[in-house]
Amino acid sequence: MGMEPDPSEVSSAPLNSNREIPDIDSSTDDYASRFSGVAGAYFLGVQSDVTTKLIAEWPGSSVLDVGGGHAQIAPVLAANGHPVTVLGSDASCRMRLDRCDPRLGIRFVEGDVVRLPFPDQSFDVVTSFRMVPHLDAWDLHLQEMLRVCRKGIIFDYPDIRSFNILYSLLFSLKKRFEKNTRTFACFSRSQIQRALHAPSEDLEFEPQFFFPMVVHRTLKSRSLSTGLESVSSVLGLKRLFGSPVVVRCQRR
Repeated sequence: MGMEPDPSEVSSAPLNSNREIPDIDSSTDDYASRFSGVAGAYFLGVQSDVTTKLIAEWPGSSVLDVGGGHAQIAPVLAANGHPVTVLGSDASCRMRLDRCDPRLGIRFVEGDVVRLPFPDQSFDVVTSFRMVPHLDAWDLHLQEMLRVCRKGIIFDYPDIRSFNILYSLLFSLKKRFEKNTRTFACFSRSQIQRALHAPSEDLEFEPQFFFPMVVHRTLKSRSLSTGLESVSSVLGLKRLFGSPVVVRCQRR
């Protein structure tokens, strides 16, 4: 495990109109309220389980969590023994992280979340959640993650091969349950693979849910949600059509 950069030594360009800043919104309490209640806890639990599974072969690895001011991933990884640094596009993005247990040792750095302000191979693993579908330069974001990592990257994205194909129809229904929901872009696996310039053997795709979250929010029952998703897994539906997808790409 290498030594990650000291936050005080990382350059932080002043915020400007050209910098993409989707994590400012996702680092707020208002955004976090989308994950309150039974359905939200279920979603975050599955996301945590998938992420810890994908990083398990790199125990104790240092992690850069890009745009992780939402505090969905950083505390989970830190609690599992990973030294975690969160990169946020603005100082306000640290608000929720500052409420985490200080014993977790999570560090925060302000800087560009697309053109990452770190030298090559500065961290063992680089993660990015709630970012790719909200960035115009999402492909550069992924390439920069690969540049900065030593072992691999882990990130999520909404797959077009899912209920997201009905996005325009479902968004109004989704808005009824999530007043503060955001528009987002969807991607195919081939788009993701091309952006990473990675062979199939270096990629692992882990779909999280077959049914859209609006269904689980309507059910308001963890047992029913777990049952539905278990059936979809047995039938192979989640593997083929699940979303969001968590991806691990190993660096060669």
